[in-house]
Amino acid sequence: MSDIAATASGKGHKDENFPVASLFAPRHRAAVLAFYDFVRAADDISDHATLPGDQKIAMLDRMEAALLGSGEDIPVASRLRAELAERGLEPRHAQDLLIAFRRDVTQLRYRDWDDLIDYCRYSAMPVGRFVLDVHGEDRARTWGPNDALCAALQIINHLQDCAKDYRNLDRVYLPQDILAANGAGVEMLAAERASPQLAATLRALAERTQELLKESAPFADLIADTRLAMEVGAIQRLAETLTARLRVADPLSEKVHASKRQYLLTALAGAGTTLLRRLVSPRVAAASVAP
Repeated sequence: MSDIAATASGKGHKDENFPVASLFAPRHRAAVLAFYDFVRAADDISDHATLPGDQKIAMLDRMEAALLGSGEDIPVASRLRAELAERGLEPRHAQDLLIAFRRDVTQLRYRDWDDLIDYCRYSAMPVGRFVLDVHGEDRARTWGPNDALCAALQIINHLQDCAKDYRNLDRVYLPQDILAANGAGVEMLAAERASPQLAATLRALAERTQELLKESAPFADLIADTRLAMEVGAIQRLAETLTARLRVADPLSEKVHASKRQYLLTALAGAGTTLLRRLVSPRVAAASVAP
């Protein structure tokens, strides 16, 4: 087993908070899963609890070299490179994610909201952009709302896992200026439950996330591919549900991830609503395929 394979967490696409390739047509699923497997391997490197930082960076550099075909044979990189070549796609989205994973090694704090969104530009937005490119969707129509939704999903994960990230990796994605404005400090993340100051910070960030989700609300109706639109509708509904919960829940002492039953019902509601709009509203269907 290679040193890169040895860092694997064992987590797969079915363990994620949001759907991964669940509704995609078979012709797209292989590319999406190859992308996921590459990103999962790189994420496991950056999140490894005991590897030194310089070793993590070196391994991520090797992942990129393998993706570009100029380094050793790393299976997850080779599979993604083959899928990209078959579809005539560039590796830029995977490379952007590698920038984020390197940043996870070297940057443990974020100044403000803009600093956090810049991180999301590399850590989250490329995922949706890749899926859109695989489906041949119009970048001009879809990348804006995609970026808002992907940033929201990333920040939801940051809020859910804020205590774990701090305790295990000393990473704090909560912007320093918002913490300070509420009289909170990063050390409060080590407590068994959120202090009033930390709770106010988390609530403020959940509210900012709700604004992102307002920006992404039209996304599903801008997508030509109906299956992909349903997937996005499911993710949008799940994100809205989790963000509403994060406004009132304490991720330090409460479970804020959706249960399997909640996940399924919420996702089905979002996907079904998206499909229903296409069936009953000719304007929505027409907008989704307009040039």
